[in-house]
Amino acid sequence: MNLDLVTVVVEEYGPAIDFFVGALGFELVEDSPSSTGDGRPKRWVVVRPPGGRTGVLLARADGDGQAAVVGRQVAGRVGFFLRVDDVDSAYGRMVSAGVEFVTAPRVEPYGRVAVFLDIAGNRWDLLGPTG
Repeated sequence: MNLDLVTVVVEEYGPAIDFFVGALGFELVEDSPSSTGDGRPKRWVVVRPPGGRTGVLLARADGDGQAAVVGRQVAGRVGFFLRVDDVDSAYGRMVSAGVEFVTAPRVEPYGRVAVFLDIAGNRWDLLGPTG
């Protein structure tokens, strides 16, 4: 068994792709035309960290209900976790790319961590080893 995808609801595809690919360094795995359950056009957009197994489906908000959860998918908690080999290096690269961090890197019992916001405003942990 394998967790294949998680969804991040975004306002628009283009800026979301730019953020995940350009600022975070993810790979654009797929960007294909699709349609909603009632036949309206949409896109199937998947990004994934290099070498990662689980991807992120970037889903443009469809309607007021979905638009209301953009940036609040997990009620303001950290809901996504990006593991790297070197937090300080990744932190510096991401800050240079314009990623907004809520906390600077710090050491916790489970590793070195810094909290950042994605393009939609969701909180992510940037995680790595302590040394």
